[in-house]
Amino acid sequence: MLTLNPMNSSFNKLLTFKILISLLVVSVFCTNFLFIEKAYALSDSKQLVLDAWTLVNEGFYDPEKFDEIQWKKIRQKTLQKQIETSEEAYSSIEDMLRPLDDPYTRILRPKDYELLKASNFGSEINGVGLQLGEDDYSAKIKVVSTLGGSPAEDAGIVSGDFIEKVDGISSEELGLANTASKLRGESGTKVLVEISSESGEIREIDLERRPVDLRPVRTKRLRDDSHTIGYLRITQFSESVPKKVEEALQELKEKEVEGLILDLRNNSGGLVSSGIAVADSLLSERPVVETKNRNGIKDAIISQKETFFDGPMVTLVNKGTASASEILAGSLQDNSRSILMGEQTYGKGLIQSLKSLGEDSGIAITVASYLTPNGNNIQGQGITPEKLLDLPDASEYGSNDDKWIRNAELFLGSLLDKQEVSIQTSELSSDEI
Repeated sequence: MLTLNPMNSSFNKLLTFKILISLLVVSVFCTNFLFIEKAYALSDSKQLVLDAWTLVNEGFYDPEKFDEIQWKKIRQKTLQKQIETSEEAYSSIEDMLRPLDDPYTRILRPKDYELLKASNFGSEINGVGLQLGEDDYSAKIKVVSTLGGSPAEDAGIVSGDFIEKVDGISSEELGLANTASKLRGESGTKVLVEISSESGEIREIDLERRPVDLRPVRTKRLRDDSHTIGYLRITQFSESVPKKVEEALQELKEKEVEGLILDLRNNSGGLVSSGIAVADSLLSERPVVETKNRNGIKDAIISQKETFFDGPMVTLVNKGTASASEILAGSLQDNSRSILMGEQTYGKGLIQSLKSLGEDSGIAITVASYLTPNGNNIQGQGITPEKLLDLPDASEYGSNDDKWIRNAELFLGSLLDKQEVSIQTSELSSDEI
């Protein structure tokens, strides 16, 4: 469906991390992995460490900080340690990766890895519904977004809040991966979380883990006095999303919608290829994204001619819009396909690849960065909407009282009115001729 550069055959193996998710899960990068490569046959714990080192050596992207000589010294030092068990191997890999200073490059223990793969295809998972990242400036553990209908959303936790403690243990001491791991657990169990807001207010919240609906694509038809407008919400980019979006757009077309509101709020990313495929459904022969690996090789992706909807659009974004959803938002904005409304997005411009290791574990490695079609690097910057909106009340989000949706409706209604006037004027001029 997509036009890919010849050098781009490996691109479908690349994925953006949906930042860390603490749905059931909070333990893992919330990414849905479709293409998972097998590393090597492993016979012992040291081989596990060596294979992890080799995979990072071959693909890790950070042209400014990655020092190959130092990385070889780390291998030598690590393999001199006594490593006899799987847990010792995982801990050694964590120690080995720490100097890279990249929260997205990490070892996934079997339980985390299995939960991660399960979330690719499941419609429901157990957890608290938090998607976590590391703040670029303070290195604090930050809430990227909450999942709709989750315990975290019900408790009033919002994008931009910080996780200070989990069950009394400082998140600074735990780090990103272990904070996520502490938040996961069985349905019905509880976890005590200390949260601080961006204003500095601190509160403790007792969250009970429960099943969270992962239905990634939701749609409805909105009507006012003059126009019919479609509403399409995407909460994550998993394997099934492109097909579901195509079906949703087809359904909306059959309902004769004239404009479309695409809601990417609190969508912290997922599979890169899914985000690109959705862009392909909305763009006709236009650039979608450009990636760059550590050797400086660039791959450009161009959308195909066919689109599933070509009417006017508004795309809603917020600071929980990250990674693959920023690829989609950036492509729509740079190609003047959709007006963006809301607030500055998260700013996740790195791509990860997932590799399987022995003993049912895996490793995630940052392998590339990406640029929007206009050449913008959004890492740590985010995307600025054309129209900034005041934050809605948390209780309004996605409801009939959601002020952002109403703003988008009014904008599209005005745009459609102008189009009608333009058509009528054109017809009148033709009659006069």
